[in-house]
Amino acid sequence: MTFATPFLRLARMAFSTLLLMFVGVGLLTALPSSALAAEASPPRAPLPGDSAALAKAVVAMEQLDQMRISLASTLEGRTEEPTIETMKEVCKPVGIRAVAIGKENGWQVRQVASKYRNPDHAPANAQERQVIDLFSRHPEINGLWEPAVAEQGAGLNYYRRINVEPSCLACHGTKASRPAFIKDNYPDDKAFDLAVGELRGMYAVHLPEVQAALAAATS
Repeated sequence: MTFATPFLRLARMAFSTLLLMFVGVGLLTALPSSALAAEASPPRAPLPGDSAALAKAVVAMEQLDQMRISLASTLEGRTEEPTIETMKEVCKPVGIRAVAIGKENGWQVRQVASKYRNPDHAPANAQERQVIDLFSRHPEINGLWEPAVAEQGAGLNYYRRINVEPSCLACHGTKASRPAFIKDNYPDDKAFDLAVGELRGMYAVHLPEVQAALAAATS
């Protein structure tokens, strides 16, 4: 793996903090993979205030992804070619909800992909490119934490993978089979030739208020 040791340690320690919190509420499926937890240090008691923000971010991204999957499933069984209106019905609401979650909580929430269609979804920095690469090589990892990059200031970043669903292939299948509106409107499109279960991208959440929780959890 290309990640530095501090990155993995931070991810594992954040996982340990979250683990205690989620056991009590039955949300283990929303946590980062056990692959990261295997070498984690003994769990600590959850930190008041900040730990709630960590948990809230994980749950919010699980709910957002369920919304994405539910909307995408509406394409199942359709025989007509998707149009720009289809995108407005199926894809756009997820982006709108992501922005709303950020505004509601004082976070920044983005959708990021290396095979992007909208250039705004391209990785913004080396950290995002590294996490995308990690998710691509390790499908067992569902989500992880990393400290904010310098330009973000204090805080933490939570990354949660996005996988390709069967219905996604209506617009993200082979290059030749893409709907006409995509070929016409996205000349630099990279989001094609995907397969079911493959990494589509990730949700990137920046939480500026949880630096204290990370410092305490890793001390």
